[in-house]
Amino acid sequence: MIESEASVKGRVIADLLSYLTNDLQIGKKIKSGELRKRMKEPPWIVPDCFNMTHIEMENFSMKLLSLKENPNQDHVILQLHGGGYMGAVRNAYYVFAGRYNEVSRGCNVLTPDYRVAPEHPYPAALEDAVASYQWLLDKGYYGEQIIVAGDSAGGGLAMALCMYLKDHKMPMPGGIVAMSPWTDLTASGESYETNYEKDPLFGNTRESLIYVNDYAGDHDKMDCYISPLFGDFRGFPPMLIQVGSLEMLLSDSVSVAAKAREQGIRVRLSIYEGMFHVFQMAYLNIPESKKAWAEVGKFIDVIRNDERVSS
Repeated sequence: MIESEASVKGRVIADLLSYLTNDLQIGKKIKSGELRKRMKEPPWIVPDCFNMTHIEMENFSMKLLSLKENPNQDHVILQLHGGGYMGAVRNAYYVFAGRYNEVSRGCNVLTPDYRVAPEHPYPAALEDAVASYQWLLDKGYYGEQIIVAGDSAGGGLAMALCMYLKDHKMPMPGGIVAMSPWTDLTASGESYETNYEKDPLFGNTRESLIYVNDYAGDHDKMDCYISPLFGDFRGFPPMLIQVGSLEMLLSDSVSVAAKAREQGIRVRLSIYEGMFHVFQMAYLNIPESKKAWAEVGKFIDVIRNDERVSS
């Protein structure tokens, strides 16, 4: 599904992002991920309606966001953050957790701060995603009660996680939400060329983190645990994939959706016209982001209803 023409607010935000990333001083640091990696933030102030529980794992930590009153325990969301496998979790993802909680009607949201490159290349991020998922299983959740969500690298990691779970005969989640997922680290898709001059975040350079990245290390970038586009999607749960039409990573979403559908998987692919990478971070400030979050909520409702029918 291709959404209609971009809103005025959406175009303004896209133009502003393009202006910032084309600035010679800060633009290169944004595109390369250097600014994200070096960013220092104060502790996130937890809204009064939530509890935030810190969880220490063997190699990383996690935070569990839950409502103080009447939390919804029938499902849980495992959120895998973006950042090109180079940036640690940021406060924006705790805001994301709040949005996931809202659109899912109060589900808990688990956000792991998984290890990242270059200090911890593949398979560190995947290992931590598996450990996070196993933690939820150990807490008593069934696989179908878990919804795995991720943006950018986190969206690709969500699919890589499911390929690992399938290969190791572990319970599969109830669904996947992927926002602008990075599924092809070989950068082989058509949109890497056709959107080269259009993408306001990664465009007009071959030195961005989608080309210069230490995550794969010496491993084959066509390994499906690194680039899930090259994997087998049979046995996957339903997927919602959202992407902007201006993205160099557009092909990553389109190709995964086509392949998964060919293999019998239910996929909703929503291409938002005139939108940029992970435009959902605009939250409710532009119509496209507001619509995308509403779509996530509807997708989660569909998963719930499907389980009620089959149970």
